[in-house]
This record gives sequence, C-alpha cells and structure tokens, in this order.
Amino acid sequence: MRHKKSILLVGNNDQELSILRYLLETRSFYRVISASEPLEAIDLFVGTPLHLVIADLFMAKMSGEELTRKLKQINPFVQIMLRGDPLRALRMSHEADALVSKKTAPGDLLERIRIMTARKRGPKRSMRLQAPHVPSCLAAQGAGSVSP
Repeated sequence: MRHKKSILLVGNNDQELSILRYLLETRSFYRVISASEPLEAIDLFVGTPLHLVIADLFMAKMSGEELTRKLKQINPFVQIMLRGDPLRALRMSHEADALVSKKTAPGDLLERIRIMTARKRGPKRSMRLQAPHVPSCLAAQGAGSVSP
C-alpha cells in the first residue's frame, strides 16, 4: 500500500518514537521519518518535503518551541504539532499549530493528525478583483438610486 503523507517525528525518547512511528505507519499508512535530536530534525526538514512535524515540547538540547520557531523560519506554512504537558505549555507562547498531551489516546491522536495533514497550507492564490455583479432588476432602477 502506498503511503499518503510524510511526517517528521522528533523526540529524545526512542521508545516513544518507535511506538508512535509504528502506529502511524501501520494504522494510517503515513511515511514517517524520525529524529532523536532537534538539530538532526532541522537537517531532515530542509531536505525533505513534509506534511507535518510532531515534536516533543520539552527536549534536552532544544525545546519544541525553539524548534518550531526555527522550522517556521524555513517554511512558515508547515504544520507543527507539539506533544507534552499542556499545563506547563500554557505558560509558554507557542507558535505550533497544535498542542496535545502525551497521554492522548492513540485513536484521538490519529484523528488529530489526519485532520492536520488534510488541511491545505500555503500562500493563497491571488484573486482578481472583479466588479460586483448587479442583478438586472436593480440595474434598471439606476445606479445612483438607493431604495430603503
């Protein structure tokens, strides 16, 4: 079966990464790339087209928030989900698109990921300005007249 979307997982805990990777690859058929350090994640991010980045909020060498800032400088349209303790995260100002608890049920997490990868992100196409359409019955009344 063909993988649908590419996801980058970032975290210090190899066991958590492998469980999440298994879940995403087997139950939802995503293509998953994992990095155990934020600097490795940045290198992978630059050379790989990705649909979503899932990172731990608190990591040893760099916080998930700092990683989010760096990745958004490279590509401001990338979707980023941070995983961690929501109560501690409330005290931070984060630029991530989503914040979920590490205790989130697998089914709920997969649904959130499915929604985030389904969103279309990117620069909006420029739209041509068009004159507003005036129905013929109003045009017959005259352009200058306004009726109550």
